[in-house]
This record gives sequence, C-alpha cells and structure tokens, in this order.
Amino acid sequence: MAFTRAPGKHRRPGRVQRTTTRNVGVAALTTTGVIGTLAGPALAAEEPAVEQTGLNQVIVLGDTVADQVDAQAAAQQQAAEVAEVKKKAQEEARKAAAEKAEQERAVAKEREEIKARAARAAERERLNTYVSPISGSYISTGYKAGGAVWSSGSHTGVDFHAATGTAVLAVGSGTVVEAGWGGAYGNNIVIRMTDGTYTQYGHLSSIGVSVGQTVTPGQQIGLSGATGNVTGAHLHFEARTTAEYGSDIDPAAYLRSHGVNV
Repeated sequence: MAFTRAPGKHRRPGRVQRTTTRNVGVAALTTTGVIGTLAGPALAAEEPAVEQTGLNQVIVLGDTVADQVDAQAAAQQQAAEVAEVKKKAQEEARKAAAEKAEQERAVAKEREEIKARAARAAERERLNTYVSPISGSYISTGYKAGGAVWSSGSHTGVDFHAATGTAVLAVGSGTVVEAGWGGAYGNNIVIRMTDGTYTQYGHLSSIGVSVGQTVTPGQQIGLSGATGNVTGAHLHFEARTTAEYGSDIDPAAYLRSHGVNV
C-alpha cells in the first residue's frame, strides 16, 4: 500500500502554485493599463523574490504602478485644466477684440454722421445766403431816381457799375423763370427766389442760364453789357414781389435784409 503524505499547514507551495501566483500579479498589472511600465528583464530579476515571498512582491509592484498611474492621471488632469484656462483666455481675448472693433466702427460711424450733418448744415447755410450781383461793385444809380430816360418816370431798380463782360451773379438760390430779350431791359434774366420773391438782371451782353434751371448764391448767370435802353454798360438789378413789371421793391433794402452790404 502506497503512502500518501497529507498536506501540512506549513507545506511549501509547489511550483505550479508559485507560477500561478506570479501570473496573477502580471494579470493585475495588465488590468491597470500600465503593462508597459515593467519590462521583461525586471520581472525576471524579481522572480527569485516572488519565489520567496509569494504574493507580497506582486502587491508591492502593484502599488508602485498604481502610484505611477495616479501621477500620470494627475498630470493629465492638470494639463487639461491648463488647456481649458488657455482656451477661455483665448475666447475672452477674441471677444474683447470683437467688442473693441465694434466700438471703433460705432465711433467711426458717429464721426461720419457728424461730418455729414455738418456738411448738410453748411450747405443749407450757403444756399440761404445772399451776395451782391456784381462782386466788388457799387450802386451808381439808386432806386426811384427820376428822369425822362425811364418810361415809368422813375428808376424801378438800381444800377451796379460794371464794364461790359463783367460776371453777373445770382444773388441767392432760386429757379430761372425768364431768360432772353426783355425789350427796354435788353437781354435779361428773372429768377424766382426760394423765399418767393423775384430778382431781375438787365442789359446783359450774354445769358448763361435757361428757363427752369436752378441756381445757387454766387453762381454766374451771365455777363453785363449795354443791351436795351441804356446810355452805357452797367447791370440793372430789380427786386420784385411777382415776376411782372410794376411789382418792384427797393433792391438795396432787399439785399441788405439778406445780409448783403451795398
């Protein structure tokens, strides 16, 4: 009868059991995702210790790997946090740049609007101004002067001293209602002004505007001359309440009321 020794309490683990224990340690390392942390030679070098202590060395190696995993995870977390902070900073910088650009566009737009309003105001002021019909001239014959030379018995306008060919200017803004031969007035122009009054320019040597044309203050409308019933070259200027003869008003007072010094 063969004798079989019962396993004792302090029996040394067999080779199969030791091998299984080492494999369990390796499997534990694999499950941590750090299988590359321990090289083959390291395992081989540690094998005698495993032979001696069983699972104790596997546990120590597992703790070391776990510490490394924790350190890597902490580093990755820190890198992610830094990246997030950098991303937020970039977004805030883009937002600030966009807001600054929008503010600059708003300021530029406001400046353009201010310039446009100023230009419109200046244009309105220019169109509402009045000038003398002959620049740098003077009145040589006044309003209502008497004499046989005038068919009405008195002067219905004023005469501005001017040699033939002197530029004749529209005294203000308006629309031409007559441009051509005017009998005793010779070549003449009548303009309906924006305030509803009328101005007349007589004895012209040439006419530079046509009926229906709008004119602005200081615009040249013709040249002075000596056409019609005259004794010499000059500009006959009248102010009227209508376009018709006989509705004349004092031209000098009319010009002065609009700021013209005559």
